[in-house]
Amino acid sequence: MAKFEDLQLSESVMKAVRDMKFESPTPIQEQAIPLLFQGEDIIGQAKTGTGKTAAFGIFILEGLDYELRKPQVLILTPTRELCMQVRDEVARLGKYTPLKIVAVYGGQEIEKQLRAFREGVHVVVGTPGRVIDHLKRGTLSFADVGLVVIDEADRMLDMGFIDDMEFILANTPKERQTLLFSATMPDEIKHLAEKYMHGPQHLKVSEDETPVVTHIQQDFIAIDDPRDRLYALLKYLQDEKPSHTMIFCRTKFGADKLGIILRDRSFRAECLHGDMTQNKRDSVMKRFRAGEIDILVATDLAARGLDISDVSHVVNYNIPEDHIAYTHRVGRTGRMGKAGSALTLVTKEEMGKLGDIERALSVRMKERKHEAPERQTRPPMHKHTHERKFEGPRKFRTAVPHTYNL
Repeated sequence: MAKFEDLQLSESVMKAVRDMKFESPTPIQEQAIPLLFQGEDIIGQAKTGTGKTAAFGIFILEGLDYELRKPQVLILTPTRELCMQVRDEVARLGKYTPLKIVAVYGGQEIEKQLRAFREGVHVVVGTPGRVIDHLKRGTLSFADVGLVVIDEADRMLDMGFIDDMEFILANTPKERQTLLFSATMPDEIKHLAEKYMHGPQHLKVSEDETPVVTHIQQDFIAIDDPRDRLYALLKYLQDEKPSHTMIFCRTKFGADKLGIILRDRSFRAECLHGDMTQNKRDSVMKRFRAGEIDILVATDLAARGLDISDVSHVVNYNIPEDHIAYTHRVGRTGRMGKAGSALTLVTKEEMGKLGDIERALSVRMKERKHEAPERQTRPPMHKHTHERKFEGPRKFRTAVPHTYNL
């Protein structure tokens, strides 16, 4: 399958594919889509950014009965952010179809979700907790569901959702088709697949721990003085003039502080971290995707699970803890085979950690030249020309007595 045209898709879906400038399928799309149309269950080992959402999204849109306004497809995601991203991408693929799709997650008014159910939906994208809430309330029925997609299953396991996934799967028709995507395959995920899937086909496209793709330019700047970190970043932004940049900080406080500094210097920058309300985070992500924000200053909260396209540059303002965290961060750029650039700022004391990351990923980062700013030095103290006799410690001025009325 060299082109999407070879799939003989409906004109409405094909038109959206062209609008999204998808030219040729990614490896996961090339392998998964034909098997999906054959009715196979699939276990896809692929990380975020490989095109898996479009793979199952295209299949979903071609298989829906649009006259039946009941949930026919359930897509489970581990986080609210990913839930909304999946909904948005499937909606973009289905913008020329009568598709009705809803995202259900905690933190959103439940009445809004109930209203969508009453009006009728074809596809439900949700986080496990809120999906179970609707099942127990009796406000959501999966009697007509013929396809279940579990996205980022390993992350659901890390977040303690394994029992929730089992509960949900047990409340869907047994004859359904099931797709499971995961960057890694721990034993718990394998057991889940064995119990709830029918002879699944295994597709191993990429693993979470694989080296960062080679088309990402990976550089570092060695800083002699930690105070030079901000200067190096500002010089880099001035020289590169990146249009869509993510900067990663170690702490929420550091991200907030850097965001303020960048805005004070007229950069269109905003922050993203766990202390922000869900509405605020949604607003920031929407503006970043729309190009209203040039720089997103984030903690590692945003390093995984956020499907953000067209990020041109990633900056590790603080070096990540290990090569896995580095991969998650740097993987925000260079999506779908596009070129990307990553820069890591390191002090002399952190050079050993940078070397560990390079060895683990079999990469060799290029050092960028850095000229430290000139600092004014304090003039030397002049010697007194006369000796002063020590008269003992000075006494504080005697305070005026005051009467307090307690």
